[in-house]
Amino acid sequence: MIAAPVSTLANVAEHLHDDEIHVWRLDYRRSGGRAPLRALLAAYLGTTAERVLLREGEHGRPALAAGLDPSLDFNWSHSGDHALVAVARHVAPGIDLECLRPRQHAAELARRFFSAEEAAALAVLPEAERSVAFLELWTAKEAVLKALGRGLAYGLHRLSIASVEGQLQLRRLQGDDADAWQLQRLALDHGLVAALAWRGGERRIRLGTLASGG
Repeated sequence: MIAAPVSTLANVAEHLHDDEIHVWRLDYRRSGGRAPLRALLAAYLGTTAERVLLREGEHGRPALAAGLDPSLDFNWSHSGDHALVAVARHVAPGIDLECLRPRQHAAELARRFFSAEEAAALAVLPEAERSVAFLELWTAKEAVLKALGRGLAYGLHRLSIASVEGQLQLRRLQGDDADAWQLQRLALDHGLVAALAWRGGERRIRLGTLASGG
């Protein structure tokens, strides 16, 4: 776990290895837009935030503009006052974050948008556990789709995820080899649910918190 004020961010960023993914937690304010994201990426690029230009992918996934380090990729997600940013080299990470709140219609939403196996697994859970389990599946699916460079419109039913002994497993991904993917639940404070996904071999995840103002 990294606890990094802004003064040490550049040092941590300098040591991003090819077998790692750095995940930063930071405060989010809608009024700030992507400014905190660009400031964080600037540390990895060795430049200023003003020079970090972003472009939109075909399906809306943000990416670095041409001319910036092509080996570096990132993804981010925000919910409420919280945001997560995943940064990696030579792999496209996908990350998703949700604030936990009761989902009275979780089973109905699962029947509508999830695979039959996932919906059935949620249906047998006690109602008190269903909201957490639903969000764990939801964030995992979104993380995979974001790593693919696709959005929710691609279809949540095109992939199937299971939780086995506390570990997330991608069981099926239409048009791809599910075994080629990595999927990790991220341990955050109570009240937050998050997942990280990427296509490729195992990597060490370094989870840190960026002090306010970064």
